[in-house]
Amino acid sequence: QVQFVESGGGLVQPGGSLRLSCAASGITFSISTMGWYRQAPGKQREWVAAVNIGGSTSYVDSVKGRFTISRDNAKNTVYLQMNSLKPEDTAVYYCNERRLGRLPSWGQGTQVTVSS
Repeated sequence: QVQFVESGGGLVQPGGSLRLSCAASGITFSISTMGWYRQAPGKQREWVAAVNIGGSTSYVDSVKGRFTISRDNAKNTVYLQMNSLKPEDTAVYYCNERRLGRLPSWGQGTQVTVSS
């Protein structure tokens, strides 16, 4: 059974930082391109960042230069370091595979709120 457990969210002031973690199970993590996604209130879920099996990364334009995705294959865990946070980054953040086709079931996500 595939499971993603996200953690590390919280309330932070604009300009602050958070580090999200996602522990994955039930997938062959080491050969999966992993991604972070987010869903803001009233909006569709959007892709944010991805890291492939070679460690190459990609980002949506709105977070380039501020967010860094990384992975630890030994721990089946993917991370998202978020710096210079803005109110528009407020959303529930999820991890999942980054590939074509139907994705595994989503986890519960972790809430990130950027507000003064």
